[in-house]
Parts: sequence; C-alpha cells; structure tokens
Amino acid sequence: MEQALDFKNPDWFAEEDINIFRDAAFEFYSRECAPHAERWREQGIVDRETWNVAGKMGMLCTSMPEEYGGGGGDYRHEMIVMEEMIRAKVDGFGISLHNAIVAPYIQHYGTEEQKRNWLPRLATGELVGAIAMTEPGTGSDLQAIKTRARKSGNGYVLNGSKTFITNGGTANLIIVVSKTGEEEGAKGVSLMVVETDGAEGFKRGRNLDKIGGHAQDTSELFFEDVQLPAESLLGTEEGQGFIQLMQQLPQERLNIAVQGVATMEYALRETIAYVKDRNAFGKPLIAFQNTQFKLAECKTKTTIAKVFTYDCAAKLMKGELDVATASMAKYWVSEVENEMIDECLQLFGGYGYMNEYPIARMWTDARVQRIYGGTNEIMKLLIARTL
Repeated sequence: MEQALDFKNPDWFAEEDINIFRDAAFEFYSRECAPHAERWREQGIVDRETWNVAGKMGMLCTSMPEEYGGGGGDYRHEMIVMEEMIRAKVDGFGISLHNAIVAPYIQHYGTEEQKRNWLPRLATGELVGAIAMTEPGTGSDLQAIKTRARKSGNGYVLNGSKTFITNGGTANLIIVVSKTGEEEGAKGVSLMVVETDGAEGFKRGRNLDKIGGHAQDTSELFFEDVQLPAESLLGTEEGQGFIQLMQQLPQERLNIAVQGVATMEYALRETIAYVKDRNAFGKPLIAFQNTQFKLAECKTKTTIAKVFTYDCAAKLMKGELDVATASMAKYWVSEVENEMIDECLQLFGGYGYMNEYPIARMWTDARVQRIYGGTNEIMKLLIARTL
C-alpha cells in the first residue's frame, strides 16, 4: 500500500516483533472484519462472535501481563490495534476502548482477585468491556453524576442511568462511575464493575441514532436496584474513583489522537489516489495548483500531528505523559483532523458527499473526536491551568 507520508517510525516503534504484530493485526482486520464492515454499519453493531475471534487471534488485551491472559505487550501494541483497523478500512469496532481503557483500570486498580477474575476473560472475548461515565444530564462534569451505589448488607445496590456508552449494546463487563457514601463532589465517586449477564435490574436502552460511527453500538444503560457483591467495587476503598479516572484519562485522550492521525493518513491516501485518477478540463485534478497546495497543507498537518502524537506515546510508555500534554494532543489533533478531512472531501466534489465513498464516512465519524474523551473546550481549560 502506498504511503501518504514521508515518515519513518522511531526506533522504539520499528522493532521486528512490533512489525510482525502489525502484519498480524492488519491480516486479522482484512480477513475477519473488512468483509463485514458494510453489514456492521447497516445493523449498527459489530457481530458478537468477532470479539471471540479477536481473542483467539491475540488482538484483545495486548498490553496486559501474560499472567492474566494478556499479550504481555505495551502501548505500542495498542497503537497498532488502533492504526491497523483504520488502515484496513474497518470502523465501529470498539476494541480500543476494551483494550486500552477498560482493561487498564482493572490492571492498575483491581485487587489480585479482581485481576484474575476479569482480565483473562476480557482477553478471550468472553467478556466485552465498556465504561459508563456520561449521564443524560451530566457530560464532562463527572463530579455531578447521579448514579449511586448504596451499601446493602455485604454488597451494594446500584441505581442510575448512563448514555452515549461505547460498546453499550454488547458489553457484559461495564465499569460504572457511581457515587458511594454521602460525600459530594470528587470525594464521593467510586468505580463499580458490573457483570451484566443475568444481572436483575440491568437494562440496555436503544442503540443511539448517530450522525457517524454507524457500526458502533453506542447505547443507553439503566440500572434499577442492581444487586452487586462487595467485590464489584474496583480496588479496596470507596471514594477513589475520581482519582482513578484522572490518572487514566491521559491515555484515553492519547488514544483519540492516535486514531485521529491514522484517519488523517487514510484520508490523505484516498484523496491522493482520487485526484490522480479523476480528470477535469482535460487533465487530472492533481495537475491543478489548488489541488497541489491543498494536499501539501494536508500532508504537512498530518505529519506534524503524527510526530507530536508519537512523542506523546513515547512519554506515556516512560510514565511521563502529563494531563496538559495529553489534552493538547486530543484537542489539537481532533481539530486538525476535522479541518483536514473536510478539505479532502472538497477535492472529491459531489462524490465526497456520497456515503459509498470512505471520505464521506470519515467526515461524519471524525466529528465526535472533538466531543468524547472530554470536549475540546475542557481540554483547553486543562491546558490553561498550566499557564
């Protein structure tokens, strides 16, 4: 496949075993996912069996320790899982949330018993993970959530509702951001891990009708007097949820930047191929100076985004990625991604507005990047605190 960028992967991302895993990931997506991509978009959900196949192929929990059934890799492997899915022209498979958001919460904060109970089953695909933060009346302000887990005997009773939950139609292990105790604000937040199979009082709402991400099952979730054992509290102490969220959100925001850069590369490849093939006024579109200048801008922005994002990834693996820098990556890459894809769509003319062309789907799918993981306005607030 022709490369759109003149970019050489840094040494830490060019080792032989990393390249072998990249080839395996692309092969998995090309063989097991791409043939079904259009159907998944039509049905609004990825086939449940695909999660089990992903587990068998070693695509789940790639950065989790082998002692817990994971792949024993690191964040580079999670980057490849995200990048190769986009390169293979697959969308809507919430594998990055499962791998690089849900599993790390359990790894970092779970007790030994919790890790041995949940991580191996996440790695096989027996469990599909989701995290439920947003509520109908609460988005970025997680301290204001209404969902509550009250002590009851030796366990808890969970009540509340969540919305915009990625993997919400499939997940059977859901980390639910809840209030425990009577403290207001951040001190009262805990993370409750809910296994939904057979859980009385748990209900899934509708698969939400979105402008993009049509293969992704983004759903409403309802918890009505759901009985939970004491072991559902992630970790050993109530009131640690907000701290746990703040510690893990930088990686979630970097995930968004990684996916954004991969999408920008995809858009650039598709657009270059199109303008070389499409003729107007007796010559290819690439021959027009306006086309050349627009694509020169797109290539430059994509290169800068990739260099910055990879630098953030290197910092993350060293434990040096701070909140503000991760916020910069999420905010800036998602803004530039939307601008750049819009420019590419314009070069397709009327065909760019047709859903049968990937550029149209990229355009609608990219819009949410500026919203989830914390809106870009919140990112600017976090960055501003360092001024």
